[in-house]
This record gives sequence, C-alpha cells and structure tokens, in this order.
Amino acid sequence: MRKEAGGSPERAGPPDDRRDSGDEHLRRARRARRARRARAEARHASDHDDDESLRAFGYKPELKRTLGNFHTFAAGISYISILTGTFQLFYFGVKFAGPAYWWSWPMVFLGQLMVALCFCELAASYPVAGSVYNWSKKLGGPHVGWLGGWMMTTATMVSLAAVALAYQVTLPQISGFFQFVGTGRGTTDAAQNAVLLGTVLILFTTLVNAYGVKLMASINSAGVMIELIAAVVLVLLLAAHITRGPAAIVRTDGYGAGQPLGYLGAFLTASLASAYVMYGFDTASSLGEESRDPSRNAPRAILRALIASFLIGGLILLFALLAVPDLHAKALAVDGLQYVVLSTLGPTVGQIVLWCVVVAITVCALAVHAAGIRLAFAMSRDNCLPASSLLARVSPRFGTPVAPAVVIGLVAVCILLLNINQPQIFSVITSIAIIMIYVAYLLVTTPLLIRRLRGAWRPAEGRFSLGRLGLPVNVLAVLWGIGMSLNLAWPRPEVYNATGPHHWYLRWGAFLFVGIVAGGGFTYYWLVQRKRTGVLEAHRSSAQQPPAREQPPPTASP
Repeated sequence: MRKEAGGSPERAGPPDDRRDSGDEHLRRARRARRARRARAEARHASDHDDDESLRAFGYKPELKRTLGNFHTFAAGISYISILTGTFQLFYFGVKFAGPAYWWSWPMVFLGQLMVALCFCELAASYPVAGSVYNWSKKLGGPHVGWLGGWMMTTATMVSLAAVALAYQVTLPQISGFFQFVGTGRGTTDAAQNAVLLGTVLILFTTLVNAYGVKLMASINSAGVMIELIAAVVLVLLLAAHITRGPAAIVRTDGYGAGQPLGYLGAFLTASLASAYVMYGFDTASSLGEESRDPSRNAPRAILRALIASFLIGGLILLFALLAVPDLHAKALAVDGLQYVVLSTLGPTVGQIVLWCVVVAITVCALAVHAAGIRLAFAMSRDNCLPASSLLARVSPRFGTPVAPAVVIGLVAVCILLLNINQPQIFSVITSIAIIMIYVAYLLVTTPLLIRRLRGAWRPAEGRFSLGRLGLPVNVLAVLWGIGMSLNLAWPRPEVYNATGPHHWYLRWGAFLFVGIVAGGGFTYYWLVQRKRTGVLEAHRSSAQQPPAREQPPPTASP
C-alpha cells in the first residue's frame, strides 16, 4: 500500500505539538522575566525619585525602603484603630449625649477628611519621615516646624500611654486572671493594674520597634488583618441582632437639660469620643523614607485608612445602639461596647471579639510608638532635640533609630505612673494630648493655606492634587481644626474634673498644660536649641557639598 506524501499526520503531529508547547513555554518565561525586570526598574526609578526628594531637604537616604502598599495602609489604620477607639470611648459618648451622639462620628469624619486631603498633597510632594514636623518646617519655616514637631512628639508619647491603658478596659472583662492588683473593686485597683498591663505592652512595642521596621510592619499588618476581619464580622453579628429602628439615634431623651446650650452642649461634649479616635492617619506618610513609592502610595493609604475607619467604625457604633437589649441600661454608660457585645452576642462570641480588641490595642500602640520614633528621628536629624546625635543614629544592625524607641517607651511608662493614684489627672493629660495633635495639624494646614492665598503652593506634578478644590478644602481644614481644638479644650467639669476634689487648675488644665508645653518648649528652643539647628553632618546629603572635579591623568612625554 502506497504511503501518503508528507507522512501520516497522526505520527507527525505530536513532535510538532511538543515543540510548539515548549516554544510557548519559553516565550511565557521570557515575558515573565521582562515584566519582572520592568517592575524592578520602575521600582528602582521610583526609589531614586523619592531619594532625590529627600535630598531636597538636605538629607541622605539612611532608612531601608522595605514597606509596600498594605504596610503603609496598615500603619495608618492601626493608629486610628477602629476597635481600640470605639471600645475605649463608646461609653463616654452615650453617657453625655445618649444614642444620638452617633452623629458626631460622621461630623468628625468630614472635618478630618478636609485635613487628610491637605495631607495627601503634602505626602505626594514631601515623602519624608516625621511628616508633620517636616511639612510645617517646609511651609512655615524652622520655628513653626519645631513647634509643630515638638507638640506632635509630646502628644504621641502621651497617646502611647493612653492606648496602653486600654488593656485595662478589656482584659479583665475577658478573665479575672488579668486583674493582678487587688480585686478590681478597690479605689485604685483598676488604675494600678492599668499601669502594670500598660507597662508590659509598652515594653513589647519598644522591643519590636527597636528591632526594625520590617518586623514592626509584619506584626502590624497581621494585626490589622485580624482587626479588619473581626470588625466586619462584628458588624454582621450586631446587624443580625438589631431590636429597634434608626429612630433611636435621633432622640435626645432629655440629655443636655439644664445646660446653657441645651442638647448642643451635650453633643459637643460627647463628640470628643469621636474626635479622640479619628486622627493619626498621617502615620502612613511618616514612614515615607521606609516605603516604596511613597509619593504615590502614602496619599492613597491616608484616604483608605480614614475612609475604612469611618465606614466600619460607624456601622459598629450604629448597630451596637440598635442591637443592645436595653438602651437605657446603666452599664451602657460604664462598660460601653464591651457590655453591648457580651450582653448581645453572649459570653463565648463576646470573648472572641474582645480578644480581637486586645490585638487591635496592641497594633495601635505599635503604630503610635513607630510614629513617635520617626518624629523624634526627623527632629534630631536637624539637631532640634537634646542629644540629637544619639537620637538620630540609625542602627547598622537593625536599620532603624533605636534610641528614640527606648526614650519614648520610658517617657510613656513614666506618664503611666501618674495613673496609679491620680487617674483624674491622667484623664486631663490624655485629653490635652489629643488637643496638641489637633494643634500640630493646624501648624501644617494654616501655613499651607497662607501659601495657597499667596499663590506660592504648587503640588508635585503628576502626583495627588486637589486642583481647584484645594483652597476651599484647606479653608475648611483650618476652620475645623480651630473649632475642634476649642471644643476639646473647653473647661468642662465633666471632662477635666469629673469627680472630687475639684480644682480650678484641673478644669482649666487644657489651656494650662498646652501653654506650658508649647510656651516652655518654644522658650527652650528659642534660647538654646535654635542656635544649633541644622542638618547634622552624619545625615547631610552629599548633594549639599559638590564633589571636587577630577584632574585628568598626566600624559606621558614623547
């Protein structure tokens, strides 16, 4: 039988198919290698651009760029910390304004959104460590910059101590085992136990932050994932147990009776519960020197952290008010969300949620500590703090400033010790720390507004920009900052002298303490530190000193 010309396709096909398959595999491998190479080159170019913007400040790159998109987002959202803030302060809002206090949450969000949008433009233009300090310095000059950095650094150390106290609000409700001091019923049992638990937490955050940003970011990111999942699950569980309609959050129920401003006065007092939560989103940009492509990623991280906190936190608060069995229970204004969770979801599910709150408190303290380290490092690099050369030193082993981690941890523990027998004084100082952060934000947004009005502000080309909305947004940010700072500082006895003995200096503590910190600190700066300010030699960019020209090699004589 004659064989067909060209051979049998059944026999010829498989080798060709295998060859085609092998060629396709090689082409895909080459494309993948080219894509990886292109991403690496783009990353290198981006890092180079960000290093150039760092050199524009006169600094040389020293910190390692190891953080990605989620790390920067996690840093911002863990500082805000949905579960920490809502569980720590829900009782305060309900106590003074009842269920309708919920409306302070969107109010504070809108005000802080104006500030965050201004920060996004600055993060895109100046992706440097210690963002608030460097931004206020760039916009308002070295004196404004020092004051902004000083206020923010001091407030951060107090905030770290305040966050550490949140362990006492949650751990003993999980188990009596965590009440190491007394039974918890004594006059100072809770305060002393809070110091013990808080000190352990601060020791942990000090060790992790001193070890390096990569470990901190890994723990923080894992903790944020747990917090976000737990928060979403909590929203769903509370939604499934709703027992009343939305009308519950529009009733004033007699709150504010007898006050000069009526319910508005009660609402403004209760709004502090929301104002205490929604700040710290600038942490995403404060890690700019350790992030990849921070001029693009930091603005996104700031907005995502703030918006996610608003949405999830707002739903937790709303559904908690609609699901709690008794809206007028006294425990609601004492134990807050912990009472809602345990009474609504039962002890087993409730304790699981409370353990997630413990995780949220832990990563919140970690992020607050990390932000404080970057602020202290940034100011010390400019020789703006005592022992600056030590505080600005980057460990060659860990790649992070170790001394600021230790100093901030020690100061926070010392602040905690005030809580042992004088918890009322500590509540005053904690409230004032939040005011100082709002004032520090004003020392950024106000100089930025002045620059806009003078036509001297130009956002980074090709980066985040508010365009024509920049001026109205900036005006609203400044007005919001002034208004909320006054609201926070107002000498209310409910906030600054809630229980006896009553003292005038406690009631006016905000004005006194802020005045002492700002006035005393700035006097020291003006008389002593101002004369030393300038980038330390060890941290100065070589671009500031042009290299000597090379001489051509001598030519041999003929």
